[in-house]
Amino acid sequence: MFYNKFNIKGVIIIELDNNFLVTKEKLDISNNNIESIKNLIYTIRDKQVMLDSDVAMLYHYETKNINKAMKRNIDRFPEDFCFQLTLNELKEMWFQNGTTFEKENIKYRSEKYLPYVYTEQGVSMLAGILKNEIAVKVSINIMRAFVEMRKFMLLNGQVFERLTNVEYQLLEHNKKFDIIFNELQKGKKEEFKQKIFFNGQIYDAYSLIVDIIKTAQNKILIIDNYIDDSILKMLAKKNKDVEVVILTSQNSNIRKIDIQKFNKQYEALKLSYTNKFHDRFIVIDNKDLYHIGASLKDLGKKCFAISKIEDNEYIKRIEDVI
Repeated sequence: MFYNKFNIKGVIIIELDNNFLVTKEKLDISNNNIESIKNLIYTIRDKQVMLDSDVAMLYHYETKNINKAMKRNIDRFPEDFCFQLTLNELKEMWFQNGTTFEKENIKYRSEKYLPYVYTEQGVSMLAGILKNEIAVKVSINIMRAFVEMRKFMLLNGQVFERLTNVEYQLLEHNKKFDIIFNELQKGKKEEFKQKIFFNGQIYDAYSLIVDIIKTAQNKILIIDNYIDDSILKMLAKKNKDVEVVILTSQNSNIRKIDIQKFNKQYEALKLSYTNKFHDRFIVIDNKDLYHIGASLKDLGKKCFAISKIEDNEYIKRIEDVI
């Protein structure tokens, strides 16, 4: 972490670890406007303070000379008059007061050059040490700015406290909302639209059909001319009490005894024969229609696709054919 501060066309810039911050616009130094000076006062360690560079600007001194004067008279500057910021304190002040922008090839300074800040008493002490006519005159408005800031903080302290409490409450609500949302999303899969399976993807195709079967709450209609008893292993995964109707051809390789044994354990499976369909379909709860490009007994043996058909009109038309 490094800190630097410089002035570009009257704008004060703070640089911190590749971030650059416009902290204050150029002040009207000739009038020493109190409102402008108030904008240079920060609250750090529960004290109202000014940056060394801002004090130097107001007093028409270089920042290094301000701090040299302080260090030459260090016994006059206890910690409640002047102290050096930590990186965290600088970042907090940086966060509160400006807008970042990028800039390249700026020379960094080490952490030992972190800025000093001066309290109201420290600023007043500096004015006496510097013995500069401008510093003495400016210090009057600086003292007035500190007084007005104290009055402002006193009058608005309860408002700030309420705003802080509201902010904490919102943060807590957001955390609770995230927990509830994450719980609701557990186990929820993205809605299936279509998928192509290639030779050898037998288990993947089988798993998708089982997932589709598990979504049924009331009824499953399966249309497949070449079905065999492998469909029963898939239907064993269905929800309890879900009715199943299988439409197949007389040439399918599934026996009535298989159906009878299945119904003794899982119930609600009916087998019917038809020659009115060429392709394979699955209808879930009379509302979700899936088109399957291969017989369910041949899943993954050749390249094929499974697609969800969104138009519910086709479900009614299939039922009319039946």
